[in-house]
Amino acid sequence: MSNQTILVLDFGGQYKELIARRVRECNVLSLIKPGNLPIEEIKAMAPIGIIFTGGPNSVYEEGAPRCNPELFSLGIPILGICYGLQLMCYTLQGEVRPAELREYGTIEVTVDPASALFSGLDAAQTTLMSHTDQVVGLPEGFVSIAHSQNCPNAAIANVARKLYGVQFHPEVEHTKNGTQILRNFVYNVCGATGDYTMDDFIETQVKAIREKVGNDRILLGLSGGVDSSVCAALLSKAVPGQLFCVFVDHGLMRKNEGDEVEAAFANRDLHFIRVNAEERFLSKLAGVTDPETKRKIIGAEFIAVFEEEARKLSNIKYLAQGTIYPDVIESGANNSANIKSHHNVGGLPERMDFRGIVEPLRGLFKDEVRVLGHRLGLPEALVERQPFPGPGLAIRVIGDITKEKLEILRDADAIFRQELEAAHYDAHQYFAVLTNVRSVGVMGDGRTYDYTVALRAIRTSDFMTCTFAEVPYEILGKVSSRIVNEVPHVNRVVYDITGKPPATVEWE
Repeated sequence: MSNQTILVLDFGGQYKELIARRVRECNVLSLIKPGNLPIEEIKAMAPIGIIFTGGPNSVYEEGAPRCNPELFSLGIPILGICYGLQLMCYTLQGEVRPAELREYGTIEVTVDPASALFSGLDAAQTTLMSHTDQVVGLPEGFVSIAHSQNCPNAAIANVARKLYGVQFHPEVEHTKNGTQILRNFVYNVCGATGDYTMDDFIETQVKAIREKVGNDRILLGLSGGVDSSVCAALLSKAVPGQLFCVFVDHGLMRKNEGDEVEAAFANRDLHFIRVNAEERFLSKLAGVTDPETKRKIIGAEFIAVFEEEARKLSNIKYLAQGTIYPDVIESGANNSANIKSHHNVGGLPERMDFRGIVEPLRGLFKDEVRVLGHRLGLPEALVERQPFPGPGLAIRVIGDITKEKLEILRDADAIFRQELEAAHYDAHQYFAVLTNVRSVGVMGDGRTYDYTVALRAIRTSDFMTCTFAEVPYEILGKVSSRIVNEVPHVNRVVYDITGKPPATVEWE
């Protein structure tokens, strides 16, 4: 590989993506692979370091995930996290038992600042623990380099063999200096030089796209969201004039969004095809109330439109998609829970006559995609655009979808976004939802029976979890007043104060 690489071996950990992301924040390429990856493949990858993820199992139980013991003899630095620490100790003849006192949540840990892992840190550290087992006997050559009140081996090291482990989770925000701990491992132990940058990513991807596509034409479904837009910009840079962008205006977009998307790509070296398919999509969605069914219908129609447009164009050999890593995770890949399906993930029907798929963003997190968009010269408004689901407003209108409901939601949503942006309020995502609740109200001298609009604003670092944004009442009051006065058929506005979990960011 051209970049130095940290290999993240997954043993069922829910935070494996965060580990990889934190390593990349240190300007080092990280790749996630299953924990049972054959040893020969690991050798061929020649990583400068390996990180074992956590996992839900007890390492001493039959059927628990294992690694090849030969890993520890390769001379490659290894950091085990939570289950990864226990797996390292268990494999090397240490002892792991159920903890007398389990540790969950924020735990104070005392570390050894003299250790390469904790260089530059104070002895007192705040960490996130989540374990029912713990190491009670260290393998030969290991020493404890951190402890908590109830865990004597909160971190361990075999300096000579460059083997380290932490019982806590350095990848999450609750561990205050977690990224610095990972940086210390990557640089102090593994000898990283920091050769992974977005400029390097562009160069690598441009070369890969050209090698794969050659002089053939590519078809991309351009939704106008950040992911597909950055994908289009990257592809047009790699193969100018060969990209055909099909922008399906399904009538489910935000206010004025279709025209804004078209304008943003007016001067790019690509072919922009706008398909006005509002009536087609609304007829398919008529009477449908189940959110997953909505998603499936919209996904199927997107594919159908692609097929039709592809037939109109000659020599289209590749289908491009703006798939990014969180899309893959939420669609149930890599043993993660199938939370929602995404219309741009999953096998294409056999009837689609393409030579292959091009997904240049598949390994990137959302924040990396935005950085890439800036590097490629896309407009600020497009790169920093609010996240928007593939099915569009179809899953922000609760219940059945009509053109009237969509117009109501567009106007309400635009007001909410305008007011938050005018107030320079800092939230990572904010939008309106048209509920299927109607209630009695009084407007003027008359009684009304109209819709309730819900507002949602959240704060998050990764969109895997979030908290609701505590928007000041003054702003919410202004938004509410404008919506009920300016948007027909709305007489009540409510604010969603639920985090993720237990809720998801979207209502459907």
